[in-house]
Amino acid sequence: MSFQMYVPTKILFGKGQISNLHLEKMPGKKALIVISNGKSARKNGSLDKTKELLQQSCIDMVIFDQIMSNPLRSTVMAGAACAKENGCDFVVAIGGGSVMDAAKAIAAMATNDGDLWDYISGGTGKGRVLQNEPLPVVAITTTAGTGSEVDQWGVISNEDTNEKIGFGGYDSLFPQIAVIDPELMRSVPPEFTAYQGFDALFHSVECYISKAANTMSDMYAITAIENIGTYLPRAVKDGSDMEAREHVAFANTLSGVVMTISACTSEHSMEHAMSAYHHNLPHGAGLIMISKAYFTHFIEKHTCDERFIRMAQALGKKDAKEPMDFIAALYDLQKQCGVSELKMSDYGLNPNEFMTLTQNARETMGGLFACDPVTLSDADCVSIFEKSYR
Repeated sequence: MSFQMYVPTKILFGKGQISNLHLEKMPGKKALIVISNGKSARKNGSLDKTKELLQQSCIDMVIFDQIMSNPLRSTVMAGAACAKENGCDFVVAIGGGSVMDAAKAIAAMATNDGDLWDYISGGTGKGRVLQNEPLPVVAITTTAGTGSEVDQWGVISNEDTNEKIGFGGYDSLFPQIAVIDPELMRSVPPEFTAYQGFDALFHSVECYISKAANTMSDMYAITAIENIGTYLPRAVKDGSDMEAREHVAFANTLSGVVMTISACTSEHSMEHAMSAYHHNLPHGAGLIMISKAYFTHFIEKHTCDERFIRMAQALGKKDAKEPMDFIAALYDLQKQCGVSELKMSDYGLNPNEFMTLTQNARETMGGLFACDPVTLSDADCVSIFEKSYR
């Protein structure tokens, strides 16, 4: 039952909560507003609404709008330079997981010397420790996928080395305020609603079978799985279904918290390698592609049969009695959300690179392999990729 828990973020959750942002004490006087290089933050109104509320709090602001779906080291450094040049003393992230991940790294590098990769542990990172406190972060999430609004981590890609690695772990990188307003998620397209929802699902599934699982993380994980199993198909079918959006957003926030008191497993390491080499592959889509073969591997090892049965029940298969019922429930959920037939080949992956991806996953995010319920060999990983390929 042992666990350590520290989640200091103040959470404003629910429909319309964005309108209460100006009632909160901001952690600075001039904000670097970080958004994606697409149109979503402008189109869905979240940028204009945030600017209006910050102005009511007498906050000056500068916009940095260069974050891509798999944020790059070079973009983080450009954002940090922008913050320094403009004298910004805190960061406001408006967007999905990529934006929030990048915002944390920007906040760190705005106050520390050198390059981001100097502070990365794993791969070619130098593993240095931050010497100065990062700028405070306010996270306004417009998607339900990563839980990054309530944790102290971000995932960044190095385009020069084909590495995608988690950065953070410092208490000071927890966002000070998180706004989770499902109204801001209304315009997310169905396929991305599905990709993001499954990312949140797998955070909780992995943390539930992880060696780091505990009584507290189990409570969060199962509740998140239940909410996604019930409401994600509805959110995918009708993005204006606010009840469904709210429950999926709730599951996502829980999945963010669960990662701070348990730990994900190697499924995330393996997918990070996939999208490190293929930047056009959405993270959630990559996870979906390998999920059935990945979890089947552990079921066949009978590592935690009762946990897979419990997760099958949480996904809606109330009569589940066998661990493989989880795979049946998972596949049914993927079918309901229209993502059961995703193909690696559509994103340029091919079997010749499976060993390279395996080695990359272990070199860059090897720590998550230690959380697997049984040890995965390189041959096991290649086999999972092969069974997932189409």
